[in-house]
Amino acid sequence: MIDTLTVSTTGPGLYDFTQEAHNFVSEAGASEGLLTVFVRHTSCSLLIQENADPDVQTDLNSFFRRLVPPTDDPSMHWVRHDTEGPDDMPAHIKAALTQTSLGIPVSDGKMVLGTWQGLYLFEHRDQPHTRQVVLHLLG
Repeated sequence: MIDTLTVSTTGPGLYDFTQEAHNFVSEAGASEGLLTVFVRHTSCSLLIQENADPDVQTDLNSFFRRLVPPTDDPSMHWVRHDTEGPDDMPAHIKAALTQTSLGIPVSDGKMVLGTWQGLYLFEHRDQPHTRQVVLHLLG
């Protein structure tokens, strides 16, 4: 079974789509299998991350802003690709450092996630975007 989720973003940050993935797995009716999650973009990524304390998301966002600042920051003078603005190439770098695909086991008709784990689209661009996340369940 395969489906595509649409995730609307309003700027950098983590966007939880755990419930939508749970619904997809439940509706698929497979008792065991593997859920592959894939994002169809090069300037955002996917994370399995803690879903209990919002400070985790705040700290992750701060870390990645410090690690890869916008191209108008003096430390990024070496960047050539800035076609879509100062957040463009940094978004590609952040996506390269994280993941665009995840594999999640399914058992007893449910994703096998830890107690505090959730599925997130990690938006790296400053402007709002509409992102496509493909869910594929093999089981």
